[in-house]
Amino acid sequence: MTDELHRRGIKVNHKQVNRLMREHGLLSRMYNRQTRKYDSSIGPQGKKTKNRLHRHFKTDRPYQKMVTDVSEFRYGNMGQNERVYLSPIKDLCTDEIVSFNISEHPTTDFVMKPLTELIKQRPALNYRMTVHSDQGIQYQTSIWCHTLKKHHIFQSMSRRATCLDNAPMESFFHTMKVELYYEQHYKTKRELIKAMKEWISYYNQERIKHKLKGKTPIEYRNLALGKVA
Repeated sequence: MTDELHRRGIKVNHKQVNRLMREHGLLSRMYNRQTRKYDSSIGPQGKKTKNRLHRHFKTDRPYQKMVTDVSEFRYGNMGQNERVYLSPIKDLCTDEIVSFNISEHPTTDFVMKPLTELIKQRPALNYRMTVHSDQGIQYQTSIWCHTLKKHHIFQSMSRRATCLDNAPMESFFHTMKVELYYEQHYKTKRELIKAMKEWISYYNQERIKHKLKGKTPIEYRNLALGKVA
């Protein structure tokens, strides 16, 4: 909120903003909400790889450290258990969701689509990229592993049952569900998917972050690419 006021030319201290929001009941409590997490590791086990990031999530280079995961979103009447799955890939330098896919089924093809898009759009840079995930069965398949190897991309995996090893992706899902999902009831798949796509576009292009010096992920990416070019 303070950064947004600064973008509008209003100079104010963050402590004052926090105090005013608290006094007027504007502070959100939804960010403390916890829900059931989709477990992508259930199923036949394939090849696992080591954790290359070791929770070293910071980088000043775009397209160097990427994280991914799968999350579940429900819609329809209570008890129907209708759901779709989201597979995004996030750049740890810019926090941008560089590619994503939404599907009714969390298959290998489902996670391969955003990986293929990432590979196509990555600019020519003089350093290698790492893609980090949990130990979901989709990330243990031969096509996922071979595609990374073919394009000289390092593969990295969290340790078993250690969600903090992929904390930036978990944080993104939590933010998205707080702002888009928890207080909303989507009756149809079409309505939910439309809202998800619009929110991701808003997140990349309009939602400023203090971590990014008051810029949006895309604004920060363009600046960062200019520095490493």
